[in-house]
Amino acid sequence: MRVLENYIAGSWVPSSSGELHPVTDPATGEVLAEVPFSDRSDLDAAVAAAREALPVWRDVSTIARGRLMFELRQKLVARRSDLARSVTVEMGKTLPDADAEVGRMIEMVEAAAAVPTTMQGRILEDVARGVDAETIRQPVGVCAGIVPFNFPAMVPFWFLPFAIACGNTFVLKPSEQVPLTQTLAFEILDELDLPPGVVNLVNGSREVVEGILEHPGIDAVSFVGSAPVARIVYERAAATGKRVQALGGAKNHMVVCPDAVVEPTVNGLIGSGFGAAGQRCMAGSVISP
Repeated sequence: MRVLENYIAGSWVPSSSGELHPVTDPATGEVLAEVPFSDRSDLDAAVAAAREALPVWRDVSTIARGRLMFELRQKLVARRSDLARSVTVEMGKTLPDADAEVGRMIEMVEAAAAVPTTMQGRILEDVARGVDAETIRQPVGVCAGIVPFNFPAMVPFWFLPFAIACGNTFVLKPSEQVPLTQTLAFEILDELDLPPGVVNLVNGSREVVEGILEHPGIDAVSFVGSAPVARIVYERAAATGKRVQALGGAKNHMVVCPDAVVEPTVNGLIGSGFGAAGQRCMAGSVISP
């Protein structure tokens, strides 16, 4: 039985907790692997590695960081079918849906490769007599991501490539239900010439999440999940002075107009509400005439 490990300071390391839980195929119930429920010491090690790597990584030029995003894109494209298969096996969505998700994952890296442009500041001369204003963009510091089970490839890459392209270091806590896809993604990241500690992966459950929200070494937190949990994440992380993105409750409200063509409209409503078991972030949950 495969036992997953954490990725800390550029190496795969076993969790110190020793607590293991099964990762199952939702179609068959087959146990695919065992994932560790890491403890605070594992998170501390990841954050320490990220903090140590931060001054080295932020001194790398934006051009060089952008080139690494191009290299990452090429590697993800080469492993696209493997990533899609992983999403299907551990999450349960159809292979076309999984492949489309991995396509969005790759698009995030493509967008992050534009960092030399997106990090540009601006200068405004003479905002007052003899006074010029200059705006510059600098890395925030150590960033962390807490991500859900329904998009194990795409959602982590809403944050990770942008964070590191901008000179931050990153700690990811994937969903304990679907950790295999990000393990594969980090195997690909390991092939890049990144300084140890720029990207870190800590498997786990509630203890790791609470540790991220409270950890003094983490400067920013990004979260995707349910609306009630998003509120808790925002309140607890913001209370410790962190910058927070807390994205929750993403469902669509759909309005059917009187002149709607019935058959394609019904097909669209059914596909939205029930496709991928209703677990797409844009799934329709409210329909109004």
